[in-house]
Amino acid sequence: MTVTGRVIAFVAGVGLCTTLSCGGVACAQDMEPRAYSASPIDTNFLITSYVRTTGAVSLDADLPIQNIKASIDAGLIAYQRTFDLFGQTASATIVVPFVRGQISGQVFDAPKQVTRQGLGDIRMRIAANLIGNPAQTPAQFAERVPLTTLGVGLTTIAPTGDYNSQHFVNVSSHRWAFKPEIGLSQPWGDWFADASAGTWLFTDNANFFGGHVRGQEPIWTFQAHGGYNFRPGLWLSADATHYFGGNTIIDGINSRDFQTVTRIGATLSIPIVEGFSAKAAWATWLTAHKNGGFDTIALTLQYRWFDP
Repeated sequence: MTVTGRVIAFVAGVGLCTTLSCGGVACAQDMEPRAYSASPIDTNFLITSYVRTTGAVSLDADLPIQNIKASIDAGLIAYQRTFDLFGQTASATIVVPFVRGQISGQVFDAPKQVTRQGLGDIRMRIAANLIGNPAQTPAQFAERVPLTTLGVGLTTIAPTGDYNSQHFVNVSSHRWAFKPEIGLSQPWGDWFADASAGTWLFTDNANFFGGHVRGQEPIWTFQAHGGYNFRPGLWLSADATHYFGGNTIIDGINSRDFQTVTRIGATLSIPIVEGFSAKAAWATWLTAHKNGGFDTIALTLQYRWFDP
């Protein structure tokens, strides 16, 4: 590899770990059980979460940076509403993150550390059921017989977060990202199982570090969850995800940093009082090639209310 090639690969490699909020790697690691389970229309959710992610990042051995470790803390606030869409239940969600992260490593054997914090990229999602979850009021929904549900969703991430092209490490990815997805939820008495498949698609960051243009190939994602309902609002699930792809491209040069990662975790939902519930989630990596070796914990408080 030429000196110029090594510099571009270095920039591309650092770019894999430099987006602290909703970059390709962070997005692909999402695991959300019951994302396509049935719900009534005219329901509102206000959600706050704290997420901590820690781990190591792997880059090419030829590059002059080693032992990269990241510690990222994120606070999220979200609002979701369900509604009737052509006789089926649909939902719209918006998520606003605030992120603080530290990344450390050795550059030419000299220890370096950077800290970034600020507003992250806003995430929006719209989803609709295709079968198994007709639009029902909360009263009608309480009398329903649980059925298999199949739905589709589209997540969009807007480049609204803090970004400085003079920095390797940024809170924002400074690009748009889109994830079309299809998901299935199957109840069996008190047991349930979910599965979904989707693809992250990215626009280019035309103002990447050093005046370069950074692109990224699609990342294909798959999730599976299985769990048990102990009583309404109290459930436990085992979670797994696998994703692959995401080669980065700097000024038209493919960095060949193909990722393939398998992650596992668990989620516990606990009702508190009427309308309030809490969730705790944990995830770690089972296999990881070119990033993905992260541990994550998340704590969530949710308030639900119905329209009159």
